[in-house]
Amino acid sequence: MIKKTHVMVNKPEISVRYLADYMAASERTRRTIASSIKFRPIARLIQHTEARAALTDFFVGGKTDANELIAKSEFIRNKLADDDFDLTVNEANADYLARVSQILGDLTLPDANLSFAHKFEHPAINGVTVKFSPHIVLDRITKTNKTKRGALMFRYSKGKPLNKSVAKFQSAAIFGVLRDVTAQTDSDEAEKALCLTVDAYTGAVYPAQGDAATDYLNMKAALSSIAERWDKIPPPKNAVL
Repeated sequence: MIKKTHVMVNKPEISVRYLADYMAASERTRRTIASSIKFRPIARLIQHTEARAALTDFFVGGKTDANELIAKSEFIRNKLADDDFDLTVNEANADYLARVSQILGDLTLPDANLSFAHKFEHPAINGVTVKFSPHIVLDRITKTNKTKRGALMFRYSKGKPLNKSVAKFQSAAIFGVLRDVTAQTDSDEAEKALCLTVDAYTGAVYPAQGDAATDYLNMKAALSSIAERWDKIPPPKNAVL
C-alpha cells in the first residue's frame, strides 16, 4: 500500500503568517505557498510552540532577566525525548530561547499593558478563512480615556533575519484583522503602533505602518484570488493524497 503524504484542505484558509509570506513573495513562490496551505503534509513538523509559550510568559510577566530565558532553554534542551524527532523539536525550541536571550537588549516593546491572547474568531475574508492567533495582546489608555488595542506575533528562523517586507505585511494583517474581528467604538479601537511582528532572531520590532490599511486592502484582493482558484491549486510534486 502506498503511504499517504498529504491531506487536502477542502475550503480555502490561510494563517496571518502565511498570508504575509504570500504577499511578499514572487509569483512562483506564491504558487508554492498556495499548494502548501491547501495540501498539508501528514509528517510531523517541527514547531516552536514551547519556546513561544515561554516568551509569552516572560513578556506578559514583565520579566527582563535574560538568565531566565537561558535557564528555560537548557531545561527544554535536556528534557527526555521519546524519539529523534522529539529530540530535534526540543533542540529547536531551546535554540529559539537561547537566541532571544542574546538579543533581549535590542528588543523594545511599546509602553502598553501586555496580556495573554484569548482565542480570536477566524474571520472569513473574501471567501478565505484567515486564521488569526496572536501570542500577546496589548492595550493602553489615552489621556482622553480612550482604549487603544493591538496584538503581537513572534517570528523566528534560525540564523536568518525576518524579511522586512514580510514583517510589514504581517503587522498590517494583524492591524486589519484585529480591527475587523473586534467590536470597535470611538473609545476602543485598534492602533497601528500596538500591532506588532517581532523578529525573535534579531530583536527587531515591526509595528503596522501608516499604509497598513492599504496593505490590508491588497491582502483582501489577494484572498479573493486565492478563493477563486482554490479548486485548481495543484498538489506538491510527488504528493500522495
